Amino acid sequence: MTEAIVVFMTASSVEEARRIAERLIDAKLAACVQILPEIESVYRWENEVKREKELLILAKTTADRFSELEKQVRERHSYKTPEIIAVTVTKVSAPYREWLLNEVKRDS
Repeated sequence: MTEAIVVFMTASSVEEARRIAERLIDAKLAACVQILPEIESVYRWENEVKREKELLILAKTTADRFSELEKQVRERHSYKTPEIIAVTVTKVSAPYREWLLNEVKRDS
Protein backbone atom coordinates (compact mmCIF):
# COMPACT_ATOMS: atom_id res chain seq x y z
CA MET A 1 0.00 0.00 0.00
CA THR A 2 1.43 3.37 -1.04
CA GLU A 3 1.76 5.83 1.84
CA ALA A 4 0.03 9.20 1.42
CA ILE A 5 1.98 12.24 2.59
CA VAL A 6 1.51 15.99 2.78
CA VAL A 7 4.55 18.08 1.93
CA PHE A 8 4.89 21.51 3.56
CA MET A 9 6.91 24.15 1.72
CA THR A 10 7.21 27.93 1.79
CA ALA A 11 7.79 30.41 -1.02
CA SER A 12 8.82 34.03 -1.13
CA SER A 13 6.21 35.13 -3.68
CA VAL A 14 2.93 34.13 -5.32
CA GLU A 15 4.76 33.68 -8.63
CA GLU A 16 7.29 31.28 -7.11
CA ALA A 17 4.56 29.31 -5.31
CA ARG A 18 2.53 29.01 -8.51
CA ARG A 19 5.58 27.99 -10.55
CA ILE A 20 6.34 25.21 -8.05
CA ALA A 21 2.70 24.10 -7.80
CA GLU A 22 2.20 23.93 -11.55
CA ARG A 23 5.39 21.93 -12.06
CA LEU A 24 4.39 19.41 -9.37
CA ILE A 25 0.96 18.93 -10.95
CA ASP A 26 2.29 18.81 -14.54
CA ALA A 27 4.87 16.18 -13.56
CA LYS A 28 2.28 14.15 -11.61
CA LEU A 29 4.38 14.58 -8.47
CA ALA A 30 1.38 15.83 -6.50
CA ALA A 31 -2.34 15.26 -6.82
CA CYS A 32 -3.24 18.63 -5.31
CA VAL A 33 -1.22 21.66 -4.31
CA GLN A 34 -2.66 24.41 -2.17
CA ILE A 35 -1.13 27.86 -1.82
CA LEU A 36 -2.07 29.59 1.40
CA PRO A 37 -1.82 33.38 1.54
CA GLU A 38 0.68 35.39 3.47
CA ILE A 39 2.13 33.88 6.62
CA GLU A 40 4.87 35.22 8.84
CA SER A 41 7.83 32.95 9.42
CA VAL A 42 10.16 33.55 12.35
CA TYR A 43 13.42 31.61 12.25
CA ARG A 44 17.13 31.78 12.95
CA TRP A 45 19.40 32.06 9.91
CA GLU A 46 23.14 32.68 10.10
CA ASN A 47 22.87 33.53 13.82
CA GLU A 48 20.16 36.16 13.31
CA VAL A 49 16.47 35.93 14.11
CA LYS A 50 14.55 36.69 10.91
CA ARG A 51 10.91 37.57 10.27
CA GLU A 52 9.73 37.09 6.71
CA LYS A 53 6.42 37.20 4.87
CA GLU A 54 5.99 33.97 2.92
CA LEU A 55 3.33 31.77 1.39
CA LEU A 56 2.67 28.23 2.58
CA ILE A 57 2.44 25.47 -0.01
CA LEU A 58 0.83 22.11 0.79
CA ALA A 59 1.25 19.26 -1.68
CA LYS A 60 -0.60 15.96 -1.41
CA THR A 61 1.38 13.07 -2.82
CA THR A 62 2.86 9.68 -1.92
CA ALA A 63 6.09 8.79 -0.15
CA ASP A 64 7.55 7.15 -3.25
CA ARG A 65 7.24 10.47 -5.17
CA PHE A 66 8.97 12.58 -2.48
CA SER A 67 12.54 12.43 -3.85
CA GLU A 68 11.53 13.62 -7.31
CA LEU A 69 9.19 16.24 -5.82
CA GLU A 70 12.06 17.57 -3.69
CA LYS A 71 14.37 17.70 -6.71
CA GLN A 72 11.84 19.64 -8.78
CA VAL A 73 11.15 22.11 -5.95
CA ARG A 74 14.88 22.74 -5.37
CA GLU A 75 15.38 23.44 -9.10
CA ARG A 76 12.65 26.11 -9.05
CA HIS A 77 13.11 27.63 -5.62
CA SER A 78 14.83 30.92 -4.83
CA TYR A 79 15.99 29.85 -1.35
CA LYS A 80 19.38 28.25 -0.72
CA THR A 81 17.73 25.94 1.84
CA PRO A 82 14.01 25.68 1.06
CA GLU A 83 11.62 24.17 3.56
CA ILE A 84 10.46 20.81 2.20
CA ILE A 85 8.92 18.76 5.01
CA ALA A 86 6.76 15.67 4.56
CA VAL A 87 4.33 14.30 7.11
CA THR A 88 2.58 10.96 6.89
CA VAL A 89 -1.17 10.92 6.51
CA THR A 90 -2.54 8.51 9.11
CA LYS A 91 -6.14 8.46 7.90
CA VAL A 92 -7.62 9.24 4.51
CA SER A 93 -11.00 8.56 2.95
CA ALA A 94 -10.95 5.72 0.44
CA PRO A 95 -12.25 7.75 -2.52
CA TYR A 96 -9.72 10.55 -1.93
CA ARG A 97 -6.88 8.03 -1.55
CA GLU A 98 -7.86 6.31 -4.80
CA TRP A 99 -7.93 9.67 -6.61
CA LEU A 100 -4.57 10.71 -5.11
CA LEU A 101 -2.88 7.45 -6.13
CA ASN A 102 -4.26 7.73 -9.65
CA GLU A 103 -3.07 11.33 -10.01
CA VAL A 104 0.54 10.64 -8.99
CA LYS A 105 0.87 7.28 -10.74
CA ARG A 106 3.99 7.10 -12.84
CA ASP A 107 3.36 6.89 -16.57
CA SER A 108 4.28 3.50 -17.93
